[in-house]
Amino acid sequence: MAGVNKVILIGNLGKDPKVSSLNSGDKVVSFTLATSESWKDKNSGERREKTEWHNVVIYNENIGRVVEQYCKKGSKVYLEGQIQTRKYNDQSGAEKYITEIVLQRFRGELTLLDSRSGGEGRESFGGEERAPAFGRASPAERRPALAGGGSGGDMHDDDIPF
Repeated sequence: MAGVNKVILIGNLGKDPKVSSLNSGDKVVSFTLATSESWKDKNSGERREKTEWHNVVIYNENIGRVVEQYCKKGSKVYLEGQIQTRKYNDQSGAEKYITEIVLQRFRGELTLLDSRSGGEGRESFGGEERAPAFGRASPAERRPALAGGGSGGDMHDDDIPF
């Protein structure tokens, strides 16, 4: 039986994104994401809040570039990825485990939820249906391709195969 491993989170970056490189030269972007829930305590009537912290790792070059350029501590994002646990050795050589939300090379999605200098409040990046729009230079140039159904942006009516 096949399983599903999909995580959807809306939260705020806990610190500025960190960019590092793999041995292959590929960039990896990581950050912590805080998700919070609040409720009214039935007994005391006080407002309560609980915050969960998530480690997010992005192997998707295009989404990583957007996070690197447009996100900072406090930025609000919507993301879709997979939960993964990996083992590593700390500085003393002890085995440790870490659970991360991973946006893979050709999977995952990220939407900026903060407004940028008074502009629209949302910009989406990722997902296979939007991949062709990533060859563009800036998010403002991506907008027409996304609004047009994510078809790739540069197709003319003569290029449509039906």
